[in-house]
Amino acid sequence: MASSMKSLVSDHSRYVESFRRFLDNSTEHQCMQQFMDEKLPGIIARIGDTKSEIKILSIGGGAGEIDLHILSKVQAQYPGVSINNEVVEPSAEQITKYKELVAKTSNLENIKFTWHKETSSEYQNRMMEKKELQKWDFIHMIQMLYYVKDIPATLKFFHSLLATSAKILITVVSGTSSWNKLWKKYGSHLHRDELCQYVTSSDLMQMLDKMGIKYECYDLLSTIDISDCFIDGNENGDLLWDFLTETCNFSTTAPPDLKAEIMKDLQEPEFSVKKEGKVLFNNSLSFIVVEA
Repeated sequence: MASSMKSLVSDHSRYVESFRRFLDNSTEHQCMQQFMDEKLPGIIARIGDTKSEIKILSIGGGAGEIDLHILSKVQAQYPGVSINNEVVEPSAEQITKYKELVAKTSNLENIKFTWHKETSSEYQNRMMEKKELQKWDFIHMIQMLYYVKDIPATLKFFHSLLATSAKILITVVSGTSSWNKLWKKYGSHLHRDELCQYVTSSDLMQMLDKMGIKYECYDLLSTIDISDCFIDGNENGDLLWDFLTETCNFSTTAPPDLKAEIMKDLQEPEFSVKKEGKVLFNNSLSFIVVEA
């Protein structure tokens, strides 16, 4: 293993840029919006019954695009009802973007926003020190459980915060996605941050089953266009390589035989489909709805 290979997460600015390229080249957000439009109204149908205020907790809210989409669905379900929306997000940069988005979005008058610059673990520790735990009507954890050290303990804690008829929405990559195959085959060869776990919906469902917690799981197809990864020296491709392998400057620092092997695999049908001259990596998502 080349000593110059290092974790992408530790190089924050490079990580942010590689994540942006991933969003630009994938159907991730479209997939999430499809779920919010088609499934979420039914899921939140009873969370605010007889309540004068609906309490929503966003864990890892990022820059807020998905959060505001969720909030619009809650507003449509409960017109005029006050919403208390608290956000737990460790990145100051993302919180700033979230606040800017809120400032330029209309129809948010009945929503109170509070941001906490902390990880889910820090939030958990802070809450445990209090005598009385706040109960929530809806908690969502979108693509953030990869960055939690003890996932079962985290699931158990947030499940304990659910009010009557409340739900948790968890989004992670599906066990049927190509991420699962990539991580299983190459995870031990890649330098990754200690705080980044390879976890899919299959792993989470096993944990929830073990804890006896009720849930439903919905899978939606999503893809990443990784065609640029096969063009030598392509900047977009290099940043996508970083994202796929969670390794900073993977394209230039990885052992050539490792890169060649992954490059060959990524073009195989078990990882990607070739369509209209593009190579589309299977990025399928799972939406797990946990019951109170």
